[in-house]
Amino acid sequence: MTKIVLVFGLISGFILSALVTVIIVLCLNGKVDLANGEVLGYTTMVLGFIMVFFGIRSYRDNVSRGTITFLKALQVGLLISLITCVFYVVSWEIVYYNFIPDFADRYAARMIEEAQAHGATAQAMAAKQQEMAEFKRYYANPVINVAMTFMEIFPVGLLMTVVSALILRKKQRGPTTGAVSEALS
Repeated sequence: MTKIVLVFGLISGFILSALVTVIIVLCLNGKVDLANGEVLGYTTMVLGFIMVFFGIRSYRDNVSRGTITFLKALQVGLLISLITCVFYVVSWEIVYYNFIPDFADRYAARMIEEAQAHGATAQAMAAKQQEMAEFKRYYANPVINVAMTFMEIFPVGLLMTVVSALILRKKQRGPTTGAVSEALS
């Protein structure tokens, strides 16, 4: 199991890191708006986590002789997802600290502009500004930054793992009715 988890986790992690880095570069160069960057970001997460499906299938077909329970598939998928999440977090931290250390400021400004564009009242704007000030303060803490980044991607991996485990679970087949009839006679 370890080999399959590592191979598919590393492939998934590399795919996701590469795609996210490209999207960040496109956002920084103004080729992609930050709002569209979020959609593209979650799309790339799903694409990266497709390897969870293939990892579970590989385990089922090559290690578990064509059968796998939901719980075992969930275990394999979660381990692959965790490796992928670590790659994502490390990639984001490298990009964040080296290339866009003002990300929290940009994000906060965008959220405040969005609230304004949607006609927020003065009270709602004050609340949004306070919320964004707290976000920037929390995001400046590296531990919270890592935790927030992990919690951004992990639900996507968990969802892909559960769906893949449900699709790929396959119980061992019992003897055919012909074989049972022959055994009883």
